Amino acid sequence: MKKVLVVDDEKSIVKGIKYSLEQDDMEVDVAYDGGEALEKAKDNSYDIILLDIMLPVHTGLEVCQMIREFSDVPIIMLTAKGEDMDKILGLEYGADDYITKPFNILEVKARIKAILRRNGKVAPEKDNSRVLETKGLKIDLDSRRVYIDGEEVNLTAKEFDLIYLLVSNPNKVYSREQLLELIWGPSYPGDARTVDVHVRRLREKIEAAPATPKYVHTKWGVGYYFS
Repeated sequence: MKKVLVVDDEKSIVKGIKYSLEQDDMEVDVAYDGGEALEKAKDNSYDIILLDIMLPVHTGLEVCQMIREFSDVPIIMLTAKGEDMDKILGLEYGADDYITKPFNILEVKARIKAILRRNGKVAPEKDNSRVLETKGLKIDLDSRRVYIDGEEVNLTAKEFDLIYLLVSNPNKVYSREQLLELIWGPSYPGDARTVDVHVRRLREKIEAAPATPKYVHTKWGVGYYFS
């Protein structure tokens, strides 16, 4: 049974999402403000979190950022605004996806199921190796952990999928559109900027000098690759 945390200060929305997810045999916890959400995220192990941006105590963006300090649980941001900046900010703070209100509950369930299916999976592997090691970088596919010079780096699910795909296919240049389809799936509604945001965040975590990367390189006008 998958365990989900739903965070929104509108109790009617929480009630509707909770009821619908429970019909799909999911265990659902709820929180109505950022403080309560953060405590529950610390005290429980969730498979996914639905997190509204506009919350009392701590905003959804603040909660997302704080959760990323100790967990890579997939996070879907819920926002009442359709502006691109909200979506980009959500990704900047470590979210894996976003849904704009008002939404159809069927869309919410489809997004959750898509992320749960992909979590722990990446694009087809080049070989059967479960651990990749190169240039001080170690990637353990089974535990989904990444280490730089022996120290673990806390990556989100999408950041892990990106680095694993690139490292397992060295010197292959992937366009942003290809990465969007391989990592997020062909039905993902976002655009290529999503890839740029995640690559930038990934570099900030694994590169000693993100401006002159050692691992994830840019092929100007084409895309990204690992060398």
